[in-house]
Amino acid sequence: MRSKVLALLAIGVIGAIAAGCGGDDATSGGDASAVGGNGGTITVDGSSTVGPYVTLASEDFTTAGATTRVTVGISGTGGGFERFCKDETDISNASRAIKDEEAALCKTAGVEFAELQIANDGIAIVANTDNSWATCLTAAQLKKIWEPKSSVKSWKDVDASFPDEEIKLFGPGTDSGTFDFFTKEINGEEGASRTDYQPSENDNVTVEGVSGEKGGLGYFGLSYFEQNKDKLKDVAVDGGKGCIQPTSATVQDASYAPLARPLFVYVKKSSYARQEVKDFLTYMLANEAKIAEEALFVPLTPAQLETAKSGLAALG
Repeated sequence: MRSKVLALLAIGVIGAIAAGCGGDDATSGGDASAVGGNGGTITVDGSSTVGPYVTLASEDFTTAGATTRVTVGISGTGGGFERFCKDETDISNASRAIKDEEAALCKTAGVEFAELQIANDGIAIVANTDNSWATCLTAAQLKKIWEPKSSVKSWKDVDASFPDEEIKLFGPGTDSGTFDFFTKEINGEEGASRTDYQPSENDNVTVEGVSGEKGGLGYFGLSYFEQNKDKLKDVAVDGGKGCIQPTSATVQDASYAPLARPLFVYVKKSSYARQEVKDFLTYMLANEAKIAEEALFVPLTPAQLETAKSGLAALG
């Protein structure tokens, strides 16, 4: 299942998850009356990090008996909000909270919405498997590497004990919520970054880039590292309390600082008035722990789940 999701994301196209026929056995989850989702289409776009979660949720929804068709695009968090506020989509995936200016565009267009946290995630710092020197980087060292007009060209520029190996950088593009989150937490200002790196909204470009360069370094959501452990090594981060590896446990307890983060979906009030959208989101929250595990994210805490459910209830 997961390989199919990643294949869709890798080629950067909209994946149409076609609904199947509900069965009567326990494996199929029974008929559609148990979960709703009787027909209709739901259009989703946004974060490439959150995309696998919503795609898996839609596949599980179908397996449970729903016949609703869910299409999932990956234009990045910013690109997703742009479409959302133009009233082109029902749901927007986001790896950061909506910005004030984005919310203002929605308000001007008359688009009312609710924010729902659906999982937790961490930003993984990844290096080439032949990199034997960078086992842990401090937040200050990451800033030195990634800050605007950085003079770092070699690993030796990061730490005198590191080899004089050229550093090759890869990461998300400026439409990515991962980019916004990372730059704010590491460089102190959202969007502040050196520009002489290989950017892409497709995280698989970063995987291939870092794995192909001995001096390669990049960052993306923890779920992508989990899927590419055979190609990359993760680098621990010292945010001031020692070197912490990114894992589900360290993200859940927030010890992986400062690079643990919440993941969201945003739903339009007008879309939620449609029964198939209401059924899909109700199913998603009712099964969030299972979906998060499948998508290699960290489930919500009980308090976070209650807040998300309250957000849906406020829509009507």
